[in-house]
Amino acid sequence: MDLMTIYLDNAATTWPKPESVYQAMDKFARESMANPGRSGHSMAKASEKVLEDARVALNRLFEGASPDRWAFTLNCTDALNMAIKGVLNDGDHVITTDLEHNSVNRPIRSLELSGRITVTKIASDEGGTLDPQEIAKAFTPKTKLVVVTHASNVLGTVQPVEEIARITRESGALILVDAAQTAGLLPISLDKTPIDLLAFPGHKALMGPTGTGALYIGPRVTIRPWREGGTGGDSKTETQPTDYPYFLEGGTPNIMGISGLLAGIKWVTQQGIEKIHQHENSLAKKLSEAIANLPGIRMLGHQDWSKKVATVSFTIEGLEPYEMGNILDSSFAIAIRPGLHCAPHIHGAQSTFPDGAVRASLGPFNTEEDIDALIGALKEVLGE
Repeated sequence: MDLMTIYLDNAATTWPKPESVYQAMDKFARESMANPGRSGHSMAKASEKVLEDARVALNRLFEGASPDRWAFTLNCTDALNMAIKGVLNDGDHVITTDLEHNSVNRPIRSLELSGRITVTKIASDEGGTLDPQEIAKAFTPKTKLVVVTHASNVLGTVQPVEEIARITRESGALILVDAAQTAGLLPISLDKTPIDLLAFPGHKALMGPTGTGALYIGPRVTIRPWREGGTGGDSKTETQPTDYPYFLEGGTPNIMGISGLLAGIKWVTQQGIEKIHQHENSLAKKLSEAIANLPGIRMLGHQDWSKKVATVSFTIEGLEPYEMGNILDSSFAIAIRPGLHCAPHIHGAQSTFPDGAVRASLGPFNTEEDIDALIGALKEVLGE
């Protein structure tokens, strides 16, 4: 990538990463990249310690029940599939929403089409926020799982997961929260909020590399393993060892990636998630306010920045999102994300299906100059 590119696609993956993340991965690859738990030598033990330290860091950041309740995954999609397909049984009822990413939509729809589960989908309001009472009305005696995003990857709207989790717990069902857009950016306390399953990637606000993610499995959850295989520590049993986290971690983990994720978690903790969030949202608010009244632009989602993450989505009358994306990339070296953003239902609700919208998403390394460049580019294109 041209180093002069202005990168505004952090909702897809953050870039650049902190220097400490690059350094941690390089050092691990050169000095310690052995297979954790599979051998007794010092390099294998060093690899195992990286895993243990990362679990401890996650448990501390999110105030979980125990470090061994954190299973490392390939990404957030992997974690969501592990949770959805691991806890649901034939005949179960699921409550989900129109805000969800296809990593939720598709596995649930597949189970529904096969006749294994029934589904109720709750609509968000015009501004992109869920009403917890609408979710409460959807419970049936067969409701097993509520799946809800913490923040929309299209609108940036933060959902009232605390109240939704409380309602779900009182009903006796489980709640799975997709924290792809919020883990490392908004405070999440598993001790204070009754979340049973928490899924997120490592490569977004936690500043780790791609190919990393995690699933938290709360004490109330009974789950089947998503994949089965070697765990290193127990080779005797005929089936997957039942102790966590190895029950859900068959095969060699992406240990080099997790070394980078651990460095990312440390960086986010040192910076402070509130400070990062305020920085990003101040830039997003500036962008939103500057372009809202430009000719032909329609902003998506509410504009209350106390209840959003730094995602700004909009449409331009007479200009398809992909066309604008290509113009910004080729003529202004600005990277944004056009299209449906793997979340077609919320685009349908916002009347932006099938073309989608233009999305600019801010990260911790973006600057006021980046926002000024995008504002100037939009004004130039619209002026022409």
